[in-house]
Amino acid sequence: MSKIPEKINIKLNLATRLLYPRPIVLITSINNLGKPNIIPVAWIMPTSFSPPLIAISIALTRHSHKLIKESREFVINIPTKELVNIIDLLGSVSGKDVDKFKEFNLTALPAKKVKPPLIGECIAHIECKVESILDTGDHTIFVGRVVAAMADKDIFETDYDLRKVKIILRHEKRYLTTGDYII
Repeated sequence: MSKIPEKINIKLNLATRLLYPRPIVLITSINNLGKPNIIPVAWIMPTSFSPPLIAISIALTRHSHKLIKESREFVINIPTKELVNIIDLLGSVSGKDVDKFKEFNLTALPAKKVKPPLIGECIAHIECKVESILDTGDHTIFVGRVVAAMADKDIFETDYDLRKVKIILRHEKRYLTTGDYII
């Protein structure tokens, strides 16, 4: 049996970093006038198969927080490595002041069941209606019921074809992508 490494204590404010790297997604939301917004999010997780529910955690200070709380809808867009250069930029400006689709040359496509648009350059999209809201300190967890889901043809059947798709993972301020498939 191998030797167990010595453990060290981690400061509590760094504990969430033990959960990285995490997939990063682009959440779209919309205001009551129809202006869409985009926010990069790494704090996301499935919470139920039946019904299909997914939770996202958004800081109280973010414009997207207000939009999702008011509209009770959002879309989870799955980017790949081709979009890595704009992810931080999308999170560095406010949708109150900037049309992020126009500013970053992204294509807004109509969703099937919700008002926020899909991001055409992303490979997959999960449309959600807010099922519940939980305030958790400086963030709010929005649990969305999946009402529609789609992916680019030829990259997904029951799982992504990781030979063709490079999902972006966030490791604090660094990014990496999916690599070799390990059994």
